Amino acid sequence: MIVASCPVNQTPLDWDGNVERILKATSQAKEKGASLVLFPELCISGYGCEDYFLMPWLYEEAFMRLERDLIPASTGILLAVGVPVSFQGFHYNTLAICIDGRLHGLYAKQILANEGVFYESRWFKPWPSNSTKELPGKSGVLIGDFTVNFNGMEVGFEICEDAWHPDERPAVTGAARFADLIVNASASNFARGKLADRHHVVETLEGRNDAWYLYANLLGNESGSLIFDGEVILGKAGKVLFSSPILRMEEFRVEVFELDEKRTNWPGPLQEESDFEEFTAAACLGLKDYLRKSGSRGFTISLSGGADSSVCAVLVAEMLKRGIQNLGKDEMERQLGFSLDDVSKILSCVYQACENSGITTLTAAEKLASELGAEFHSWDLRELVNDFTSMVEESIQQKLDWKTDDLCLQNIQSRTRAPGIWMLANVRRHLLITTGNRSEGDVGYCTMDGDTAGSLAPIAGVSKHFIRQWLVWAKENLGIESLNLVISQAPTAELRPTAQTDEGDLMPYDLLLEIEELFLREKVSPSRIAEILSHRRSESLEYLQNCTAKFISMWKRNQWKRERLAPSFHLDNFNIVPRSMGRFPIFSA
Repeated sequence: MIVASCPVNQTPLDWDGNVERILKATSQAKEKGASLVLFPELCISGYGCEDYFLMPWLYEEAFMRLERDLIPASTGILLAVGVPVSFQGFHYNTLAICIDGRLHGLYAKQILANEGVFYESRWFKPWPSNSTKELPGKSGVLIGDFTVNFNGMEVGFEICEDAWHPDERPAVTGAARFADLIVNASASNFARGKLADRHHVVETLEGRNDAWYLYANLLGNESGSLIFDGEVILGKAGKVLFSSPILRMEEFRVEVFELDEKRTNWPGPLQEESDFEEFTAAACLGLKDYLRKSGSRGFTISLSGGADSSVCAVLVAEMLKRGIQNLGKDEMERQLGFSLDDVSKILSCVYQACENSGITTLTAAEKLASELGAEFHSWDLRELVNDFTSMVEESIQQKLDWKTDDLCLQNIQSRTRAPGIWMLANVRRHLLITTGNRSEGDVGYCTMDGDTAGSLAPIAGVSKHFIRQWLVWAKENLGIESLNLVISQAPTAELRPTAQTDEGDLMPYDLLLEIEELFLREKVSPSRIAEILSHRRSESLEYLQNCTAKFISMWKRNQWKRERLAPSFHLDNFNIVPRSMGRFPIFSA
């Protein structure tokens, strides 16, 4: 049999666009001789519909599109396509199995994803293993856990999370254990280093199921936060025979395989890229889709000359470069809806100087913007800051000074930067990027309505420690020489008249990361963290206790800031976004 796996870049509730991409990919797969064509999980409606999945009309529309547009496209083939279904008062995440112009059945997901960024049980009910029912008014059409005999092969099914539980999965305990070919329709989000884990899902079948295994993942920044890598996997008897390139910028792709028992020269799994390359590719794909789906015409950045804003500017420029390399200039322009001839119209950067800004950061910002081809402006905000300060001082009949009003005087400098940069973004029809990282979010080291102002926070999901390492990698691998000026600086907010560094205000960023990992990822009691760290690090126990107490105090009292951060990309196995993974109370003692 010749089979096809088809990642697609979908958008929640984009019924016309989603169906069109499925039909185009199906047509290409047929032209290449495929008789079985697999699409990802929930790709008719979009996976990220969230609480739209609580609305009955969504299920009516999705099933109508399946019946009207997609079942007829299955003439001569088996078409497997993800669709949400309402059945007997409950909602199910299903894979529609369409064969030769009719609906054969709906395989229903048995194990729902409910950890990390996933909350599927909020919307769907799991289907019990090894059971089926008949759809009302659809004689002979099954819903549940079944296999299909197609072209002499027994075909079984899994949907994403079904495969991640070795002792419960359909390929081991359900109907698919009898299959010659197992297909997995997936919406498995990208995270750095995840490919090895995903390949292990295939490898756990070794010795338990001799079947072929075909996998299709969603592609792109589907709904704003999660990014899907579009991986295709072909396996056999617990061995990965092929895995595709990931994080491409196409609207869909078609990978075709002949299931040849005699072939021995399969390429095996694709070699994993470095964390830095994976991060770059994922962030670029996320930025491109965010731009395309929002209908905006570019990005505006308050470019401070420091690490975080420099990373964001480089990623925007790299997104444009990679988009043209991946798709060709004409296709990239068609997707975005505007010309790419002039980068300065797509990326605007502004250095906003206050009293404590220095020539080093100005030079770094100006040279980086020039090297990237961005529009660059330098604004002096000292008069505005002084006006606000004087206005408040007159109102309260009190002079503000750095001994008693340190944070207040730092914050007004940061907040004064927001209105002008927002205005420029509006004039340009751009998205305003806010440049904070996860380490700052952990401890609230940011000014609300100042440096947090923006439509999108692309690096809010990664640590400052990683950002600093990435800059060194980017300078060498992306060839951006002006990053030397950024790398050579100690991170600083430049908001205080005396010498100021981030690590002086907080603690070393590598220590902050270790405390974060122990407290938030490994869930270690606060009272034990310093003791554990003392066996790993050279600092005194007292110093580590003080830093731990500082981290946890700042973490707890800054939850309200994390509730207000701009939308961010999920690029790691962990994040602190309240609507995603980091659901903590605003108040806690």
